[in-house]
Amino acid sequence: MENEFLDRAQLDQKKAAEKKRKKKSSKSRRSNPFVQVLNGDFLTKEFMLGNLNFIFFIILLLLLVVGKGYYGKQLSKDVVSTQEQLDEATSDYFEAKATLEEETRRVRLVDQLESRGLKETVNPTKVIRIKKDKNE
Repeated sequence: MENEFLDRAQLDQKKAAEKKRKKKSSKSRRSNPFVQVLNGDFLTKEFMLGNLNFIFFIILLLLLVVGKGYYGKQLSKDVVSTQEQLDEATSDYFEAKATLEEETRRVRLVDQLESRGLKETVNPTKVIRIKKDKNE
């Protein structure tokens, strides 16, 4: 039958039918991505090997996102602990300053120095200034 005589119209119809069959088979292979996920076609060896670079890139991006989340949590913990240390140091400073002011009040110093025989002066202090000659 293959050696039969066909006219041009029949030959064109036969080629068109073959093209339609090829298109249908290629369309069934390349359905939309959502259907591929639902069918599980995206897990085939051909698909995986064809898109291996992209898959590794996506995995790298996912790892970076997870790492960034952990890094952000660690930074926030460090900020909180540093703020607590700063608050503690500030309160220690104010406590030490208040204690120093209490201990060095004028009335208290006068009472402590009386036992040694020192008294508070009632005359203001005098400043002695010496003028130096420019020649010397």
